[in-house]
Amino acid sequence: MLQWSLQVFASNGLIDQICLVLPEDLSDVPLEAGNYRLATGGRERTDSVRNGLARLDAEDNDIVLIHDAARPGLDHDTISELITAIETADAAAPALPVLDALKRASGRQLETVERSGLYRIQTPQAFRYHQISAALNDTSLTFVDDLEAVEHAGAVVKLVSGKETLSKVTLPEDFARMETMLNPSLPSLRMGSGFDVHAFESGDGVTLCGIRIPHEQKLKGHSDADVGWHALTDAIFGALALGDLGDHFPPSDDRWKDTESGVFLQHAISLAAERGWSLSNCDITLICEAPKIKPHRDAMRQETARLTGLDIDAVSIKATTTEGLGFTGRKEGIAAQATAVLSRRTPDRS
Repeated sequence: MLQWSLQVFASNGLIDQICLVLPEDLSDVPLEAGNYRLATGGRERTDSVRNGLARLDAEDNDIVLIHDAARPGLDHDTISELITAIETADAAAPALPVLDALKRASGRQLETVERSGLYRIQTPQAFRYHQISAALNDTSLTFVDDLEAVEHAGAVVKLVSGKETLSKVTLPEDFARMETMLNPSLPSLRMGSGFDVHAFESGDGVTLCGIRIPHEQKLKGHSDADVGWHALTDAIFGALALGDLGDHFPPSDDRWKDTESGVFLQHAISLAAERGWSLSNCDITLICEAPKIKPHRDAMRQETARLTGLDIDAVSIKATTTEGLGFTGRKEGIAAQATAVLSRRTPDRS
């Protein structure tokens, strides 16, 4: 993210100097060589800004842009608009109007807050060097952003159009959200396939797609041997190019002995979410001569939908036989194959 903003500033002909303010423990962060200065950050944001300003060779009337590196979507148009705006103002910043209903919680009650005239303020924020320096001169004061420092002095602030790509990266899922917005050419869908087999052994029932079915045998496996959910889990891993079930839950590891396969499936879905993907729909085919699947199919679909968070109409479960051929035809076990479609998660615009 640092490199993104540095490259935009460095390649903009309106920018003469760049100062990168880093925490002391990141002073050796590997960055591409560039014509920029380094400053060490302080305890508060305001301290860091003071340190950065002190490293610039600036005249009083020079324009200074102060930008959060945690907002990686900087572009040249925003820089140009800010520099133009400050020609007729004391400060300028990109902003987005608040579109959602706003509520203030007081105990168990809510109070509606009027949203007209409210904005989400972003960065870079633009100032005249002497004005922002003077506003930050009192080292006993700290501010939520740099605009607050000049607001107290009655500064005229001009707002330019903000952009969702300038949203701040704060939570882990924000990385995937920003990657989607900043790389619109990335594919919006991924598909994976999975296949699994379990043999029968002595027992009194099988678990298929989360549903226990009475039977004169059970499926042999290190976990609960839910062949349907194993295939679906592998399909999700396949769509993510993250190997297979055995890579994540080795059968040699006793931690997973007798584990319900829903644990494996939820883990795969969580890995997808961390990478900006969500399960869009799935199709599971169970291959066996017995037990009969059709009487339990709706319950399997409902349980799979519940666990995955899908609508029921996005979950397909089918059954077929091999017409007496092969190990499934000889009733020696059950096979399953599954297809999973992942879609890029819609960015949260709140």
